[in-house]
Amino acid sequence: MKKMILLVVMLTLVAFVSGVMAQQKPAPEKPAAAPAPAPKPAAPAKLEKFSGAIEKVDEIAKAIEVKGKVKKEEKALTFATDDKTKITKGKETLSFADLKKGMNVSVEYKKDGDKRVAAAIKVSAPKAAPKKEEPKK
Repeated sequence: MKKMILLVVMLTLVAFVSGVMAQQKPAPEKPAAAPAPAPKPAAPAKLEKFSGAIEKVDEIAKAIEVKGKVKKEEKALTFATDDKTKITKGKETLSFADLKKGMNVSVEYKKDGDKRVAAAIKVSAPKAAPKKEEPKK
């Protein structure tokens, strides 16, 4: 009788352990050599803005000098252009040759060392002078 109880207990224990083992998830296999993560592309340079009137257009260097205000102080900044620079007036695309002294522009640029490279130049219409009232006679 003791042998029979011992045999039933052993069979119950084996059944219980095998049930628990069947429910366990196998550990994920680790790859032999994990691939190196791809290098992240460099973050694009932050674009800054400057607005003012064109003081000088340098056709040879493909650069413009813009005079405007920075923190209530008049400054003239020079912006180089390249083949990626977008020059627009409203919805119309302009060429570098269309830029003239006195045009009001808004320049989006990025710094490349000491150089400022224009990413976009938006030409705006000059602000209309306030109309003077004619004296009544």
